[in-house]
Amino acid sequence: MTESEIRASFINCTKGEARRLPVPRDLAERPWDDLDFLGWRDLGAPERAYLVADHGGRLVGVALRLTATNRGMRRSMCSLCLTTHTGDGVALMTARRPRSDGDSVGGYFCTDLACSLHIRAHRNPSPDDHYKDPVTVEEKITRTTGKLKAFLDQLQP
Repeated sequence: MTESEIRASFINCTKGEARRLPVPRDLAERPWDDLDFLGWRDLGAPERAYLVADHGGRLVGVALRLTATNRGMRRSMCSLCLTTHTGDGVALMTARRPRSDGDSVGGYFCTDLACSLHIRAHRNPSPDDHYKDPVTVEEKITRTTGKLKAFLDQLQP
């Protein structure tokens, strides 16, 4: 993915907003073989996040807004990858539907949007926080990409 492809992929923000959003500068260093989607947080605006994925044979980008985090010690589970976290490791993220009057879709996602790395055990919130899922990594990938597809399907006009 190039920066221009990423910017052109956004479906729920204007072209001007897509031009101004902060694209990660380390695209060349990302572990692309292990990523099912590209996700990142806006360091200048912590309540904003972005996700770009192949959806139906084309890149689809979505601007997300973090609306709530679990700041206590209670465990929370990401609805995409089923990784459990304590503290603020999971947040409710919402995406405005394209061409709507404020209608949005949301889910509880890993706040670092590193689901692909979590399911491959390249990144683990902590040894005690990881749900011991009995399925294979390939099954986790299929499940996560299926959940991501369902989320993105809800955003299609």
